[in-house]
Amino acid sequence: MHLRSALSGSVLQLSVEDDWTASTLPLIAPQLDALEFAGLDGLEIDAARAATIDLSGAWLLHDLSSRAEANGLAVVWTGGAPPPTVALVDGTLGTGKGPDFIRPAAAEFRPITAIGRTVVERWAGLQDGLAFTGEAAVRMLRGIPWVKSWRLISVARHVYETGIKAIPIVALIAFLISVILAYMSAEQLMKFGADIFVVDLITIAVLREMGVLLTAIIVAGRSGSAFAAEIGAMKLNEETDALRAIGISPMEVLVLPRVIGLVIALPLLTVVADAVGILGGALLCYSLLDMPFVQYFQRVHETVGAWTFWVGIIKAPVFALLIAGAGAYRGMQVRGSSRELGRLTTMAVVQAIFLVILANAMFAVLFMEMGI
Repeated sequence: MHLRSALSGSVLQLSVEDDWTASTLPLIAPQLDALEFAGLDGLEIDAARAATIDLSGAWLLHDLSSRAEANGLAVVWTGGAPPPTVALVDGTLGTGKGPDFIRPAAAEFRPITAIGRTVVERWAGLQDGLAFTGEAAVRMLRGIPWVKSWRLISVARHVYETGIKAIPIVALIAFLISVILAYMSAEQLMKFGADIFVVDLITIAVLREMGVLLTAIIVAGRSGSAFAAEIGAMKLNEETDALRAIGISPMEVLVLPRVIGLVIALPLLTVVADAVGILGGALLCYSLLDMPFVQYFQRVHETVGAWTFWVGIIKAPVFALLIAGAGAYRGMQVRGSSRELGRLTTMAVVQAIFLVILANAMFAVLFMEMGI
């Protein structure tokens, strides 16, 4: 017998016995079809004596429970919970009778559950990020006495990849932005006969803010994504595991050369962007305001203060650390599939740009408080 039944008042008591598997379905189905629920108030199911309940048997018990509830019976499982396979079916179908980790939470608890999971995930992410930053800092400090451990050939390659190869796009963007900025400011200042102040606006905006910020955003999209994709592909191909197997730290081989290379390259790109931006402003002022180049560059010299140029240069290494750190960190997190690689590469770019803009805002407040 696979199913024993007994009446206790208006409650039908069922005892599930033996194997409830795909091979026994022809024997069990007629017994379930013969059950009548008319005049009953409840159904009590005891599955403690069942030897095996596979998914086929679980579907039968799920259908039995659903049919009883449809007839107005209160279904109770002896022991308080259905067998795991039945709970799996219930949770998959969203009936609310499976375990919490399978079934959707009740509507009133969904916000609390979502908040809790988000907090746990964010806390774990923060811990991972701090561990990554700490390991990178320790290995960089340890390498100071032994410069060879920084793998200078690899650093030089990354300076070339992230710096020299990026000069055309950085120069083009800096030129266009400076021309746009000069045109918009000239259009307004010409109304008041204040043409000369167009030079002041271009010089200060490019040297202090626009040059380094636009360069950092371009590098974040270009090099930050490349770092995440390269390291992530190595993770998927188990190349990082191979490095650890032969006693080489992936942090030392893959991360630090990229970080150091970008820290060197980004200030140099910022200088290029500043120079091209000032030149773009000169061409616009010459063509639109008939301002001679001599007068333009003389005004630039008068406008540039002691810290105007250095404010942008000071920001560049910090932005480089943030971009390289975000790209390498997300690349090291890749595992499982190429879909994860794409997701984390996108996340690396977004986070790098966000961190750059946040750091720029913090620098603005700091320099204002310092009177620079």
